[in-house]
Amino acid sequence: MAWDFETDPDYQEQLDWANEFVREEVEPLDRIWPHQQFVPLDGARRKAIDPLKDEVRKRGLWATHLGPELGGAGHGQLKLALLNEILGRSSWAPIVFGCQAPDTGNAEIIAHFGTETQKERYLRPLLEGELFSSYSMTEPQAGADPTLFETRATRDGDDWIINGWKYFSSNAATASFLIVMVVTNPDVSAYKGMSMFLVPSDTPGIEIVRNVGLYGEPMNGGSHALIKYTDVRVPAEALLGGEGQAFAIAQTRLGGGRIHHAMRTIGLAQKALDMMCERALSRVTAGGKLADKQFVQGYIADSYAQLKQFRLLVLYTAWEIDKYQDYQKVRKDIAAVKVVMPTVLHDIAWRAMQIHGALGVTNEMPFLTMIHGAGVMGLADGPTEVHKMTVAKQVLRDHSPTDDMWPTQWIPKLDADAREKYAEFLDHEAGNQ
Repeated sequence: MAWDFETDPDYQEQLDWANEFVREEVEPLDRIWPHQQFVPLDGARRKAIDPLKDEVRKRGLWATHLGPELGGAGHGQLKLALLNEILGRSSWAPIVFGCQAPDTGNAEIIAHFGTETQKERYLRPLLEGELFSSYSMTEPQAGADPTLFETRATRDGDDWIINGWKYFSSNAATASFLIVMVVTNPDVSAYKGMSMFLVPSDTPGIEIVRNVGLYGEPMNGGSHALIKYTDVRVPAEALLGGEGQAFAIAQTRLGGGRIHHAMRTIGLAQKALDMMCERALSRVTAGGKLADKQFVQGYIADSYAQLKQFRLLVLYTAWEIDKYQDYQKVRKDIAAVKVVMPTVLHDIAWRAMQIHGALGVTNEMPFLTMIHGAGVMGLADGPTEVHKMTVAKQVLRDHSPTDDMWPTQWIPKLDADAREKYAEFLDHEAGNQ
């Protein structure tokens, strides 16, 4: 029997270093260069950030989600989870550690399904942190439902020609290439008739119609692109994996992406809880500290319990992925993590905001940004409601209906069965009375 809730000492030392490094060296970048983490480095940013990346490489913590043959440490999902909850506190930290979304997921599928030529052209510089990528999947009329996708790629000799629209293609404006998911065979099901292509961003026919911003960002100043593809010609060798394999590739990518989002969310929610506790211990009102008020104590207790439960679920799911090396086998728990994640972040950030009073709702504190981020997490990589359906279907597979008129746990029948099973003892007991 092997149950263990401790991290091995050597890796814990690495985590301790990362914790201090992120706090002292990386989190200040969020204040100096906000929202610029996906802008290619130049000038002062390169001079400041390249040495930080070098420090991470020296510690062996660069791109640890990938194996040594790809420049990573091959630590697996459980170790990555423990690291990512530290990185989740800072927008710049994943960039500095070479494990930022969406590039981690994009790197993973190129590593799994790409040709050697594709790996050399796209994966190597991606892993070096010298360029960014975009995953161009969802569409305006369809959202994330692949059965409604309309963007097509048709064969023309040795080339493919792509036409259609994509929506919410994150970081497309600064990406060097896009992974585009399109219909290549409309005569079969969407799950067998779609393919993925690796498309350089400067390919003629790619038009970023506008960059959609999140709430609070200026119009056309966001990082989620609405893209029109018009007669975009790519060679046959741009195909990622085999023709018709897009859905299987997407599941590999999204499975990892969902658990990585959750890992980082742990760190962000912990940051909100820490701020909540600091405020409770620092502020005095109505004759005593906030920490002495029962409502505030309830907020802290609920937040602590909620975060602990979520963290254990995430770590368990990461352990399952490492154990089985099969995202499909862990599909139920990945979906459960995705369901719980936005609520945990929202609830803890909301309570922290309340405890900070009027200051909490201003742009001088990060709580409304966190709450908005929780809304984004409820939609990114598939809406919460879809994942609830997945969890329910997977759970129901482990159960069976009863053929009887009454439930199997109907008490009158259980009583009768128990009396029949132990009748000889009951008869003996009755005879002695």
